[in-house]
Amino acid sequence: MDAIRLGQNDETVMKLLHYFITEKGYNPVILHGVKDEIWLENMEEDYEIIRIVSEYIHNDEQLNFNLFRTRQIIRKIKKSTCTFKVNTLSLFVNLGDNVAFKKFEHMDHIDCAKIGSIHDVTNYDFIMQEFPNLTVKTDFKEEGMRLFLKITEDISNKNQQISMQAADVFKKKKPLLTLLIIALNIVLFFLMYILGNGSEDSSTLVQFGAMVKEFVQEGEFYRLFTSSFLHIGVIHLLCNMYCLYIVGCEIENFYGKGKFFLIYLGSAVLGNLLSMATTSGIAAGASGAIFGLFGALIYFGYHYRVYLGSVIRSQIIPLVLLNLGLGFMLPRVDNAAHIGGLIGGVLLSAALGVRYKSTKMQQVNGCILTIIFTGFLIYLAFFPVG
Repeated sequence: MDAIRLGQNDETVMKLLHYFITEKGYNPVILHGVKDEIWLENMEEDYEIIRIVSEYIHNDEQLNFNLFRTRQIIRKIKKSTCTFKVNTLSLFVNLGDNVAFKKFEHMDHIDCAKIGSIHDVTNYDFIMQEFPNLTVKTDFKEEGMRLFLKITEDISNKNQQISMQAADVFKKKKPLLTLLIIALNIVLFFLMYILGNGSEDSSTLVQFGAMVKEFVQEGEFYRLFTSSFLHIGVIHLLCNMYCLYIVGCEIENFYGKGKFFLIYLGSAVLGNLLSMATTSGIAAGASGAIFGLFGALIYFGYHYRVYLGSVIRSQIIPLVLLNLGLGFMLPRVDNAAHIGGLIGGVLLSAALGVRYKSTKMQQVNGCILTIIFTGFLIYLAFFPVG
């Protein structure tokens, strides 16, 4: 096997693939109609897209067309990932001598480098700044076919690990906590009829812990929680419980019971705080918490967009926008609670983290933003301007 040698370009491509997939967590992007190019994606890195181009490019016109086509593909990626800016690193391993490459190095968030061998990356400060250990991690002792077998085995093991993690996250589990919360809402609904005058009676709602701005400001903070388990009328209850079952089961499955519970209660409180800041009167319902679960689903879908990207973009986001739009048009709908819950769900999800995806820095940033948002809502709710 040692007598078999890889070509210089093939060896460079394989070393780059090994580094970006096994060391930096990039994933291959499947693109139809693209030849002699490998696209890798990791939205957590400063370079969200890495392109390794093995196509022979012999003049400026051909390189210019290659970059033009690249920009078109990146626009599609932006749309599919709901991203405004995508920084791309294009690594060309087979450029002809007729290409005036220097003028193409930095164009529209696309940085380009000419990589004849793996050590050529040291010629580019923007590469070494982002990937300072690239040459160290690609300095293999193996050569020829042994190098080929090692790299393919390492990449295969990394892909298998990613597949096992995804299987663990998406494995169906019993949504016991979701069902318990639904049962609690239903029990409290009937208790308002058994022990009071019904779910539409103001005094009964207040007695059971509905949101009343003045009471909360006087110290009855428990209403920020309890109001999310009460409903006004059977239609209100049925609609919310149906939505809670649909989205709650998914969030409990994806995040786990502990994180699900914290997101649910935290979103309810944040929704109620924004409601206090903008409205008055008696309020009740789980919709603020449910919108928080929608926010958590959107955040999860962003991290696992390979599996859920199209669903989030075509179904979940339009559904959330539709419900928010209806909330502005229909009377007696507390849209402030919906908005507060939705934002709270995203921030709490960032703070708690997505399994196998979130970094410690992302969670710290999520905690900081959640604290700032909570403090801002508390100020608006308890110290209103004017």
